[in-house]
Amino acid sequence: MVCEHLRALEKDLIKAGIKETARGQVWTENCREWVYFDVVLDLESLSARFQFDKHITVHENLDPKSGTERGFYCTKCHDGIMGLIKGSKKYL
Repeated sequence: MVCEHLRALEKDLIKAGIKETARGQVWTENCREWVYFDVVLDLESLSARFQFDKHITVHENLDPKSGTERGFYCTKCHDGIMGLIKGSKKYL
């Protein structure tokens, strides 16, 4: 499980049956647990719905060599929930 700041979103994605594609410590030691889902996250809608604290920020990596991703990052706990940049499935 990710930190309590992102846990509600993680549980919601799992409950909705969205496929988890990866989990664990990713590319730096400054990351604790990141979870990747096979869906495009509607960041604006989800931010409003979950009313995240100010230490939850949007993370986006557009470099195709390292793997594109877009989602939420907790600057306090160094956890992340990431989705796809492009795709047919969108999660509101």
